[in-house]
Amino acid sequence: QVQLVESGGGLVTAGGSLRLSCTASGLAFNNYAMGWFRQAPGKEREFVASVSRSGGSTGYGDAVKGRFTISRENTKNTMYLQMNSLKPEDTAIYYCAARYTVWDRTADAPQGYGNWGQGTQVTVSS
Repeated sequence: QVQLVESGGGLVTAGGSLRLSCTASGLAFNNYAMGWFRQAPGKEREFVASVSRSGGSTGYGDAVKGRFTISRENTKNTMYLQMNSLKPEDTAIYYCAARYTVWDRTADAPQGYGNWGQGTQVTVSS
């Protein structure tokens, strides 16, 4: 079955950096657009970033533009999220998600993603 496993979360002080990874199994990775979403306590799930099947296109939520970078290595079935200049408001559980698509496009709507990881906690202290 499809499995997405996130890693790399943790506690960091404001201004610091973290790199999240998401490793996929049970699917043809290069047939899927991939995305990162996050959810803070008491808030709705929020789009963070998305990368197309080939990795050639990326998209970001307004809150993270210029600070986060999404990438993928199809040979390793792995996606990454490099998070720089972290702020306390970035504190959340971060989820990776996979969306089967025939198009080489990004996707920012969570409803289109059929597979989700269990999440990894990111905490940014002030």
